[in-house]
Amino acid sequence: MTEPIWSPGPVRRQTANIRRFIDLVRRELDPEVSDYGSLYRFSIEQPAEFWRAAWDFFGIRGTPGSTVVRHPDRMRGAGWFPDARLNFAENLLRYRDDQDAILFKSETGETARYSYRELYDAVAGTAAALAAAGVGEGDRVAGYLPNLPETVIAMLATTSLGGIWSSCSPDFGIDGVVDRLGQIAPKVLFCAAAYQYGGKTHHCLGKVGGILDAIPSIEKTVVVPYVNPQADVGRLRGAVWMADFMRGPAGEIDFRRLPFDHPVYILYSSGTTGVPKCITHGAGGTLIQHLKELVLHTDLRRQDRLCYFTTCGWMMWNWMVSGLAAGATLVLYEGSPFHPSPAAMFDLIDEFEVTVYGTGAKAIAAWEKAGLRPRESHRLNSLVTILSTGSPLAPESFDYVYREIKQNLCLSSISGGTDIVSCFMLGCPILPVWRGELQCPGLGMRVAILREDGSEADLGETGELCCTQPFPSMPVCFWGDDDGSRYRGAYFEKFPGVWAHGDFALKTEHGGYVIEGRSDATLNPGGVRIGTAEIYRQVEGLDEVLESICVGQEWEGDERVVLFVRLRDGLEMDDELRDRIRKTIREHTTPRHVPARILQVADIPRTISGKIVELAVRDVIHGRRVTNVDALANPEALDLFRARPELSS
Repeated sequence: MTEPIWSPGPVRRQTANIRRFIDLVRRELDPEVSDYGSLYRFSIEQPAEFWRAAWDFFGIRGTPGSTVVRHPDRMRGAGWFPDARLNFAENLLRYRDDQDAILFKSETGETARYSYRELYDAVAGTAAALAAAGVGEGDRVAGYLPNLPETVIAMLATTSLGGIWSSCSPDFGIDGVVDRLGQIAPKVLFCAAAYQYGGKTHHCLGKVGGILDAIPSIEKTVVVPYVNPQADVGRLRGAVWMADFMRGPAGEIDFRRLPFDHPVYILYSSGTTGVPKCITHGAGGTLIQHLKELVLHTDLRRQDRLCYFTTCGWMMWNWMVSGLAAGATLVLYEGSPFHPSPAAMFDLIDEFEVTVYGTGAKAIAAWEKAGLRPRESHRLNSLVTILSTGSPLAPESFDYVYREIKQNLCLSSISGGTDIVSCFMLGCPILPVWRGELQCPGLGMRVAILREDGSEADLGETGELCCTQPFPSMPVCFWGDDDGSRYRGAYFEKFPGVWAHGDFALKTEHGGYVIEGRSDATLNPGGVRIGTAEIYRQVEGLDEVLESICVGQEWEGDERVVLFVRLRDGLEMDDELRDRIRKTIREHTTPRHVPARILQVADIPRTISGKIVELAVRDVIHGRRVTNVDALANPEALDLFRARPELSS
């Protein structure tokens, strides 16, 4: 492709937040900075100057201190803003006016609205109640909640006191919650009475009872009356309705300003290959990184309305909520994005005039498979940016967005993870979008693609996605990892002193990137390393195929590629379709990519946040036990892969 699929117009380039930041840096710090490329070079070559300029540009509430980074050459223990004092919630509640802070809608039709003034008051009342319940600096407060305004309120109240927030989606089972929250011993649990998804009501309090039995540290349980306001909470230890918990005058919030690295969030690894890691993030690093990504890379501002379809167990919820620090309006949606119809999210965009909408790459592929043509059925006048993450966004999905959704918008595929509660690669409103590519590396993130021997890969050569310089949103620790061994093992064992993220990627001639899939799920037939994303792109482009999962099977001293596909309803796999799948893969990749076996399955297992679990399927087909199946949204799907006779020959 010789031309980008989209380019920003002159007005967008000239008025973008990042243009103002470039002008500031050129005027005050480096006269050579004039565009994104030179700004990126400045950000990684002069990190102290860059991050201090970012603090000032974003107007972060707090005191930065005189030192930006104490040990810039240490990948761990760099010591960002070592003398700074700030409060995370204070920065998200900096506005206190009548502009909408939160607009909420659920698939049940329930709606809610909070202005910034009303949000402040709700947080103040909740913070006072938490303080009365004994919550203070360093105490953990947990949410077992849907994507509700009350979830945001509880998090802000917790962090205003210097407490640490951690949340799980309510579709986790008891064991999945206990595996996570049991490690951090929360003092208070916020939960919902029930939730609805895809037209079905799911009651939560029975599971909450089991959670309370298993986690004795929980002294108070605060129940949000969502979906089931008549529920009996009297049987739960220390339980009270949220309205009763918050009784009393709100008053002013006493924001506790604490060190830059004071923990604000505990997030969790997927838990599909062992006990979930409790990834602990600092308030300052999370805040400044999110503001960089939202304000500069996403061009978020006060007049914007930001909606990211996410659960509260996915880091994109934490990322989205930081939009409050930019003064934007959050549009929260709770329920299935395909209920009551596949066009539900486009209805939401039009109804709430969403300007920035984010979702998983699989959702975009599903819209195309469903035959949606939103440019014909919806106005979409407000929409200026679509964000995609969770898995690689196929080039064909880029085509679909610009062909069938809207031509004049910035489609930004972004990539990072729970480990950094942010991104390594993002969009940029003043750069073009190239088909199939992530636009650019994140400012301040010295991204490198490394070969197995640690040398840097050439342009277009696939290697391990790494970061070779410290950045503020690295985890401050893993909770309970007293000697740091789990932290070191997770990121720094592959290349000493270098963060290895676990993704395969390549850099393009345009300065963008392509993510090839997880490196820990790499296929290795005949000793040739293959990323699964290359196969998914070809297979899922076929009309008959809804989704697929590909794993390596140990076979006769080597490894062979096995592909499982979920077909459209009513279709059956036959030799003609198998031959067409093989031909498509062979013609567009290499003969090494062609699966030795292609099998049909009725469902594909995925995590609560929607990511397919290749390693779990690989374990199943080899007869190995899968641990922590409670981390899966549909663990019963694993049974579809057990004892398949086709895999024994």
